[in-house]
Amino acid sequence: MSISRRTFIRNGALTIAGGTLLSDQLMASMRRTKGELTGIQLYSIREDMKVDPMGTLKALSEMGYKNVEHANYVNRKFYGWSAKEFKKILDDLGMKMPSGHTVMTSQHWDESKKDFTDSWKATVEDAAIAGQQLVISPWLEEGKRKNYDDLIRYLDVFNKSGELCNKSGMKFGYHNHDFEFSQTLNGKQIFDIILNNTDPKLVAQQLDMGNMYNGGAKALDIMNKYPGRFLSMHVKDEIIATEGNEKYESAILGTGIVPVKEVIDLGRKFGTKHFIIEQESYQGKKPLETAKEDLAIMKKWGY
Repeated sequence: MSISRRTFIRNGALTIAGGTLLSDQLMASMRRTKGELTGIQLYSIREDMKVDPMGTLKALSEMGYKNVEHANYVNRKFYGWSAKEFKKILDDLGMKMPSGHTVMTSQHWDESKKDFTDSWKATVEDAAIAGQQLVISPWLEEGKRKNYDDLIRYLDVFNKSGELCNKSGMKFGYHNHDFEFSQTLNGKQIFDIILNNTDPKLVAQQLDMGNMYNGGAKALDIMNKYPGRFLSMHVKDEIIATEGNEKYESAILGTGIVPVKEVIDLGRKFGTKHFIIEQESYQGKKPLETAKEDLAIMKKWGY
C-alpha cells in the first residue's frame, strides 16, 4: 500500500478502510490451514541477539512475532540458555520455536559404528526439548559435494537423521544456499541429487527463495519441478548487492526481484506450512526495523 493510498484512506474513507481491513484479516485467517505459521530466522537480527538476546526476543514478541527459528546452538545451549530455559523464555513471551538451524557435518556420523555421535544425538534431543518440529541443517560440506558417490552415501545419512528425528516426533530438514543450483556432479545439479535421494517422509526441504538467485535459479521453477516437497521456506527478497562478493543481497519484502507473494502463495497451494522471514542485509536500516516492516507486509498478504 503506497503512502498516497494510506493518506487517501486516512483522510477520506476511515470507516470504509476499517471495514476493509477487518474483511482482509478475516479472509486471511480463513486461508490459513492447520499447522501453518509465520516466523523469523533469528539470524536476521543476529547482532541484536548477541548484545541483548532477551530484549531482542521481547521486541520481536511486541511486534507480533509468534515463532522464531534459531541460528545459534553452541555447547547444548541456544543463545546461552539450555533447551529447557530457552523454551520457557519463549513460552513466557507467547512464542515458539518450530525449527532451528544446526549444521550436520561428517563429524556427527561415526562410519565405523554406523551411528550418530553423541553430539548429534544431543542436538536432536535438545531440539525436541525446545519444542522444534524441524531440525534443519543449513549447509552441505564442500568435501561431500566433490564426488557423486560420496554425496549419495552422505544423503543416506540425511535419511538416517530423519529416522532419528522421527523418534522424537520431528523431521530432519535441509536448507539450500546457491551452490546446489550452480554446481553439478555426473551431469546432475546438486539440488536434484539431494531431492532425488532423500526420503520426503524423513527429510523436509526448506526452500530459501532468495539464496538461489545467486546460483542462477528461481523459486517458482523449482517449486513446480518438485511440488509438495517444501514443508518450510525462507521468505526473502533480493536486490542487486550494494556490498560484498555476491550479485544479490536480501531486502525488504516486495522491493526486489523475487516475486515473493507469488512464491508463498504457490507454497501454500503445494502444502508449505512454515513461512520464515529472513533478511540478512539492511540498506542502512536497523535490523529490528526491517523485521517489523517484513512482518507487516506478510500480514498484509494474509500470512
